[in-house]
Amino acid sequence: MLYNNELFETLVNAFRKLPGVGKKTAERYALHILSSTEDEVKEFVETVSQMRKKIRRCPECQDFSDTEPCAICASSERNGELLCVVEKPSGVMAIERSGAYRGKYYVLNGLLSPLDGIGPEELGLSQLFKKVISNKVKEIIIATSATSEGEATALYIAHQLKPLGINVTRIAHGVPMGAGLELTDDYTLRQAMDGRKPLDI
Repeated sequence: MLYNNELFETLVNAFRKLPGVGKKTAERYALHILSSTEDEVKEFVETVSQMRKKIRRCPECQDFSDTEPCAICASSERNGELLCVVEKPSGVMAIERSGAYRGKYYVLNGLLSPLDGIGPEELGLSQLFKKVISNKVKEIIIATSATSEGEATALYIAHQLKPLGINVTRIAHGVPMGAGLELTDDYTLRQAMDGRKPLDI
């Protein structure tokens, strides 16, 4: 019997650490693993292990990649004078799916949140600013989430870069308030990118 089984509960709790996974979904995942063949479980474990070994942060944009630099940073076909700043790697994936953007990216891997002890240094914003200057970026598109933390982060970046004469824009709010980019459909993202406007400070 699996009820109150320590090993089963440990596996359930491991799955519950995944975003958006509640107790019932985690139990279904755990039962699926138990119902799978030995080869299927080995393949799953090996895939996760290989991904963890081979995929790292790109040193230039902080996105996940199995190459250094990543394919987008290395591409001569992407506009290096246009830089889109996103909150997390899922933002890059969402914008790329929309097909509305041909510049490069920078992934913050978080947002400013003083109450949680996350300031400019924790986000590595100094690295972003150095990249903007060294690559002679002409326009920054800020595509952080439409939340209070996302707005605060956008305003901070704009305050730092506007005195340098860099055009700082924010994607239009076709993206719903409180929603992440990964939950937004392709058409809405395309409209948001096309409708971006200067960020007033």
